[in-house]
Amino acid sequence: MDVGWVVALVIAGAIAVGVASWYLAKKRREAFAVFANAHGLTYARRDLEGIVDHPFRLFSKGDGRRVENVLSGEWRGNPMRAFDYWYYEESTDSDGNRTKTTYRYTCCLLEIEAAFPPLALTRENVFTRMADGLGFRDIEFESPDFNKRFQVKAKDRRFAFSFVDARMMKWLLALAGKEEFEVAGGWLLVFHRGRRKPVGFAPLIETALAFRTQVPRAALSMYGRDEGAAGERP
Repeated sequence: MDVGWVVALVIAGAIAVGVASWYLAKKRREAFAVFANAHGLTYARRDLEGIVDHPFRLFSKGDGRRVENVLSGEWRGNPMRAFDYWYYEESTDSDGNRTKTTYRYTCCLLEIEAAFPPLALTRENVFTRMADGLGFRDIEFESPDFNKRFQVKAKDRRFAFSFVDARMMKWLLALAGKEEFEVAGGWLLVFHRGRRKPVGFAPLIETALAFRTQVPRAALSMYGRDEGAAGERP
């Protein structure tokens, strides 16, 4: 095949991929607008409030990141924000070829009447277990089942043990979904790996509200609004 034809096909393919990506993004934005209107929420295509500047561990990953498709308002009387989040990592091989890998999440942000030190409560997987084997261990709890399924990262171990009590562990182990959680200052972030359709945001928001009710009173009493530090990531 003539080189010119090969180049033309490559260009045509790139254009087709770009058009398809644009179309899917447009349809997703339209679905968000419909969902927002149906639930009395406000929809914004971009992060207009600096959500990505919150001191969560998730928001520090990668070489670049963005919040988009933001839903804001009250859900059953509770102020919240739900949104798409993604970050990317760039790498270069021995030949100088650069690749970019993108990781996407569905997120919900709620306020908590406290000033918690940063804590990340995520799912254990093969990579976190490898890190444990290299000595980068997370905080271990009395429940072997919980330790097998969840990873807890926090510089303030006293806070971690007050926050993840027996009741909290029982609730987390009973979760049907794969949600993960972070707290920092007066904020709770709940996220799910992958991109959900807008209608799939409802169960994520409900999980966030339910998680907030599980926060132990001991942790709330120890870390009132005037205590703790919100600017440091776990």
